[in-house]
Amino acid sequence: MTTLASRPTRSRASTRTGRRVVVTGGAALALLLAVLASFALGSRQLGVDAVWHAVVAPDGSDASTIVRELRMPRTALGLAVGLALAVAGVLFQALTRNPLAEPRILGISAGASFGVVLAISVFGIGTLAGYVWFGIAGALIAGLLVFAIATRAREGASPVTLALVGAALDASLASGVYALLSIDARTFEEYRFWVVGGLAGRDLSVTAQVLPFVLVGLALAALVARGLDALALGDDVARGLGHRIGLVRLGGGLAAVLLTGAAVAAAGPVAFVGLAVPHLARALVGADHRWTLAVSALLGPALLLGADVVGRLVAPPGEIPAGIVTALIGAPLLAVLVRRARVVTA
Repeated sequence: MTTLASRPTRSRASTRTGRRVVVTGGAALALLLAVLASFALGSRQLGVDAVWHAVVAPDGSDASTIVRELRMPRTALGLAVGLALAVAGVLFQALTRNPLAEPRILGISAGASFGVVLAISVFGIGTLAGYVWFGIAGALIAGLLVFAIATRAREGASPVTLALVGAALDASLASGVYALLSIDARTFEEYRFWVVGGLAGRDLSVTAQVLPFVLVGLALAALVARGLDALALGDDVARGLGHRIGLVRLGGGLAAVLLTGAAVAAAGPVAFVGLAVPHLARALVGADHRWTLAVSALLGPALLLGADVVGRLVAPPGEIPAGIVTALIGAPLLAVLVRRARVVTA
């Protein structure tokens, strides 16, 4: 009797797993197409044959130069940044239990911005490869500060406490950034290039600098994925299931800080990737964080590279930074999400 009753359950689980595998495969295909488009499309269009030849057998032609020196570095950075922002968005939404959370919510993006402005105005660093480290350091310090303050609250580092402390820190750091910009025109000119968010003007050294932080963040995210499923049921239930919620929050928070800091330092504060992609992934594969993280890691860079390609094609030979394109796409999406989440403002 038990065996017969369990058959429908096993069948549903098998169907669900099969659907998730198909969706993951589709997301991987979308990413592959986005990479190909990033290599082929721009102010000068290239065929698939020309792209393939430029990648595997460069011959010094114009096509090889365009692909290897211009489009390959920004594609590599788009892969790293899109993946980092999307996975960080999943982590933030899980840790805060807020469907509208994104990498800015803990003040980490503001920390990276403050670090970049400090590097330019105080230390006179004028290259992206130079101040990317200051952006990462600023993000890490901001994240650690938020968690340190939140854990001293009466209820500990609860989702509400983290969000409130993060919002306060974000406002404080933003004020510091604007103060530095208002007294130094050179800093403003350099910061303006970075703050719009984009992939242009970055070489492979920038990706190499942030890649270790992204890989460590991904490893931590994979380790806490099961614990995030338990946290979604509430702290008491998570404890009852044997999870150490303090360690889960610490590991997830550190992963999110590393991923956000690396992405923002390298590409600027690209908007809405960390907000939109986790919702899309959950709609496709459900709430299991192992699947949500995997699909988000594929859809995030696909979205960012797609936005970068659109920005190149809108007004050639000029282009619109990817951060502006993602904001234009994400603004209406945010309105839809606010309505669906039934956020009440007073």
